Amino acid sequence: MASIRDDELPSSTGIPSAARRADWAPPPAIPVTEELLHALPKTDLHCHLDGSMRLKTILELGEQQKVKLPADTEDGLARAIHMGEVCKNLEDYLVAFDVTLSVLQTAEALYRSAYELAVDAAAENVRYLEVRYSPALHLQKGLKMTTVIDSVLEGLRVAKRETGIKYGVIICGIRHINPQTSMRLAELSVAYKNRGVIGFDLAGAEANFPAKDHKDAFQLILKNNVNCTAHAGEAFGPESISQAIHYLGAHRIGHGTRLREDGDLLNYVNDHRIPLEVCPTSNVQTGAVPSLDAHPLKFYFDYGLRVTINTDNRLITDTTVTKELWVAHKELGLALEDLTTILVSGFKSAFLPFREKQDLLRQVNEEIAQTLAAFEKRPHSVKQPA
Repeated sequence: MASIRDDELPSSTGIPSAARRADWAPPPAIPVTEELLHALPKTDLHCHLDGSMRLKTILELGEQQKVKLPADTEDGLARAIHMGEVCKNLEDYLVAFDVTLSVLQTAEALYRSAYELAVDAAAENVRYLEVRYSPALHLQKGLKMTTVIDSVLEGLRVAKRETGIKYGVIICGIRHINPQTSMRLAELSVAYKNRGVIGFDLAGAEANFPAKDHKDAFQLILKNNVNCTAHAGEAFGPESISQAIHYLGAHRIGHGTRLREDGDLLNYVNDHRIPLEVCPTSNVQTGAVPSLDAHPLKFYFDYGLRVTINTDNRLITDTTVTKELWVAHKELGLALEDLTTILVSGFKSAFLPFREKQDLLRQVNEEIAQTLAAFEKRPHSVKQPA
């Protein structure tokens, strides 16, 4: 059988970076449960701050700031933002952000939301979190962009001190806002390099807003050796992915759901080990795929692409990384060996310096092995997620 990727063959079992060790053994035949997936160390590389708030926090901030919300109870607010519901399209899905952004216009609110997001992620054993947002969307009450970034970074710093979670911030340019704003945001990203900002992104509605319009901002990013990713192939075809790679120089692709429609481009992404930030449940909610069983995640993994599993918007999609892994197992048939490979791919794909990533991967490999060994000793009773 011809090798389709260096150390991540779908046929390989367990942890790719450990597989070459003489003392390595396949993971034990234990049932995949939500409890096991919760216990394993994870990443969340594609997570929007303004889509991952707590319902209670939105209500409390609304009351404090005298902001009128569409509901005054958690259940009512959940319905108003289509929490966990399938939307008509991506644009309909994005309407929920009007609600969350309405209360994210103060330094205190940004600090609190960033802190709570990191604490919530750490609670499900996310070891490394990349939080993305656009400072340009938090200026309605006169905040400076620098104040926006500083507030989020401080919230994340405090959460790290309390929980140990590693983090990085990705600043987002917005497709449907003018390219000049993307340039200002790119300049901010360069200024905050090595101060908590680890990457630049292009988000927002894909249709009628091509990535190439923002190429100047990404040229500034690349010239300053800053990591970059881009939402592409979620609500638009593979041409969007092609532009993200060839015009923007994206090091990772957000979603990439429609990559399978262009076999030549798919092979290019595979050959160049460009990671995909896959968000399965979100893709169903936005209509990028009609159902979970129609999602290309398993095909991408089997074919050899470097895929990672992420939440996208924890609140609006009503999910966690644990839930997304469970969905990948239950609905798409990914086995424990596949899931551990994907977990390690998340750490490999992190926008971290090489040496730091090496150390983290070593720790993660050991922790995965220890966790599997601990669960192997337990009586095999399958606990399903609520």
